[in-house]
Amino acid sequence: MRQLYSFYTDAFWIAIKSILEHKLRAFLTLIGIIIGVAAVIVVAASISGLKTYVVETASKVLGSNHFMMTRMASMGRMSDDDYERRNRRNKDIKWEEYEYIRENCQLCSEVGAQINSGTDLNYNGSEMPATRIMGVTGNMVDIEDKTVGEGRFMSDEEASRLTYVCVIGWDVKEKFFPNESPIGKEIKVRGAPLRIIGVEEKRGSFFGESQDRHVYIPITVAGQLFNRTGGIQLHGKTANSDNLKPAIEEARQLLRNRRQLIGSEEDTFGVVNVDEFNSTMDEIT
Repeated sequence: MRQLYSFYTDAFWIAIKSILEHKLRAFLTLIGIIIGVAAVIVVAASISGLKTYVVETASKVLGSNHFMMTRMASMGRMSDDDYERRNRRNKDIKWEEYEYIRENCQLCSEVGAQINSGTDLNYNGSEMPATRIMGVTGNMVDIEDKTVGEGRFMSDEEASRLTYVCVIGWDVKEKFFPNESPIGKEIKVRGAPLRIIGVEEKRGSFFGESQDRHVYIPITVAGQLFNRTGGIQLHGKTANSDNLKPAIEEARQLLRNRRQLIGSEEDTFGVVNVDEFNSTMDEIT
């Protein structure tokens, strides 16, 4: 025991003597260790902060307890071969399929639909190019937890009646109506005047891309203005997170049954949900 004590004591004093004899080298070594540890801490904090930022922003855009079904969707990595295979196999989701799932999904608190397009906006001779135009059902405001800061969102009745109304994003409001209320004014989408009934609250940017450069219009109006006869996005929401995965599976089976897919036949559509997004972020970080 005494020999062991003597060994550690000698080692300690040898180390102290070396440090005192080579102060500059010891100082630089210490600085290097401090910088290295600090760098690891900063990188870890940055990754954690990035994950939080991405997940919170995605949740703000997508909403909570929300899933989407569409022709092509994947939260993970997809090889070129896998993409080509799905592209050949998968089919557009049709309006009739949306109606079928809306009527039969018992675990879904809401089922909505959306189609996306883009065009230039015009107001009093001023133009806003490359603006996202989203044709939606009235309940998309609840499905994606949208917040309308001024006015209101459109109703399903307005969609069924082909009413030319719209809800604008914050960038559109700032571009055309910086110092006045836009409610009741009209902007032109593809030459068609749409009456503004609401303004969505500012959502900010996502990796430098604005999330406020858009206009919501009734999905029926979007189909008419953009001559859309193809597929749609189907969106579902559950009352709580516990029901999300069972609801996705229920909606998935409903669509498989509708398409007469049996046994081990692969799905001919894709599904995205916020939980899968969070899991993907965990794998990355």
